[in-house]
Amino acid sequence: MSRKTLQISGVTRSFPSRGAAGPMLALQPTDLTVAPGEFVAILGPSGCCKSTLLRIVAGLDQPTAGQVTLDGAPVTGPGPDRGMVFQSYTLFPWLTVAQNIRFGLAERGLPEAEQQAIAARFIARTGLKGFENHWPRQLSGGMQQRCALARALANDPEILLLDEPFGALDHQTRELMQELLLEIWEDGDDSGSAEGRKTVLFVTHDIDESIFLANRVIVMSARPGRIKADVPVPLPYPRDWTMKTTPEFAALKALLMGEIREEVRKAALS
Repeated sequence: MSRKTLQISGVTRSFPSRGAAGPMLALQPTDLTVAPGEFVAILGPSGCCKSTLLRIVAGLDQPTAGQVTLDGAPVTGPGPDRGMVFQSYTLFPWLTVAQNIRFGLAERGLPEAEQQAIAARFIARTGLKGFENHWPRQLSGGMQQRCALARALANDPEILLLDEPFGALDHQTRELMQELLLEIWEDGDDSGSAEGRKTVLFVTHDIDESIFLANRVIVMSARPGRIKADVPVPLPYPRDWTMKTTPEFAALKALLMGEIREEVRKAALS
């Protein structure tokens, strides 16, 4: 069960700037607390450092200042308590679907029988049954992302980090993947308990996607990025596509469009 509180405290990120007087500030001091089991979307224009913030939480990048902690323990690098799914297809091409899903389990030294049982469970949950022995090149984009999601979930991380994982998919496949992710998150642990829900940080630039999935939407400003708004999404779970047609959904969409429209214009002109 997810029990750890994620705390982002005063995190900034600067990058060297060739020919400039000093480093370029990409991310302004950022503070964010994410409670266990929350589904938080980070919404912002291109270049606002939302993916960089996610990579810092993952331990794949280091902040220039500030720190990230899980229940007070500093994040200093990647760890099994955080699972990452990227926009690009990051499956190992020399491994089958089942082998990709089992990769982290094998690295942890789990017995073969336990690896097979866990992989089979997530193959079934992500609709990949029958494709266990296929190579990534034999899969569609949506199926590859289902495999990447299954691989991340199989390691049972405390926090699931998703960096625009459906951004390269066609519209219909993207919506199906949103529903699949939400179904898995809503189910929580194998007992179906909401208390077992993973903590999720989901980076996107799609307003509809952020509302449909999350119970909070963090709006980032144009670079140098900062948290401009923290918007609760009081829509009930479970959710399906019909929620996108409701007046409540439309009202939230209008609110978020108002928050982000100016930032997108700034990013385009910078």
